[in-house]
Amino acid sequence: MQHAEKDTRVAVRQAALADAAAIAPLFDGYRQFYGQAPDPALALAFVSERLALLESVIFIAESDDGRALGFTQLYPSFSSVAARRIWVLNDLFVTPDARGSGAGRALLAAARAHAAASGALRIELSTAHDNPAQKLYEAQGYEREQGFYHYSLRVAG
Repeated sequence: MQHAEKDTRVAVRQAALADAAAIAPLFDGYRQFYGQAPDPALALAFVSERLALLESVIFIAESDDGRALGFTQLYPSFSSVAARRIWVLNDLFVTPDARGSGAGRALLAAARAHAAASGALRIELSTAHDNPAQKLYEAQGYEREQGFYHYSLRVAG
């Protein structure tokens, strides 16, 4: 696996609906990372719908030649206890050849700036126990939660 040069220039910007086709292959790669079968049509439909309905905020990282390197997707939520907005960083993906380029750090920085600008209390994320991105998260100040258990209830196939 080749990695991008350390001096690759990375630009991050908030995505718009017109970016759905560029983000969809990244989103499909993200889903495959978590064991899902490739489904480019599903990826495009899902990303397009989130952007069209303003249900999430997506940032895209691009190289200086305009190549999509990665993305992150944030969903709005709230803390009832603090009575404040929070953002759920649900997805972060950098293409294998762009890992080490700074794209992941740049995407996390954009997410943090967006959260701060919106007056959010915090950003939350969860990841697989074996995801090597944990090192990146911790290097950017994310702390592993120790005080709460997280539960999930599946209600559909």
